[in-house]
Amino acid sequence: MSLSKIVLGICLCLNLLCVVACVPVQPWERGNLAKPQMALDPYPLQSALRAHNYGSREAAAGGNAAQGGGCGCY
Repeated sequence: MSLSKIVLGICLCLNLLCVVACVPVQPWERGNLAKPQMALDPYPLQSALRAHNYGSREAAAGGNAAQGGGCGCY
């Protein structure tokens, strides 16, 4: 067997495993999935504020945003 056939077989197996995991969510299961603990980011407002503060301090913000000196100063 050539290396390309082996790689193709591995890719095919991985794709089949991904497809098997796709199942429809039943109506009675949606309540559990809608809980805040199930979110990828349970605190989106706090994360956005931290990202804004980090960008301001590190002078990473562009445009008309207030920028810091890059040293962590305000």
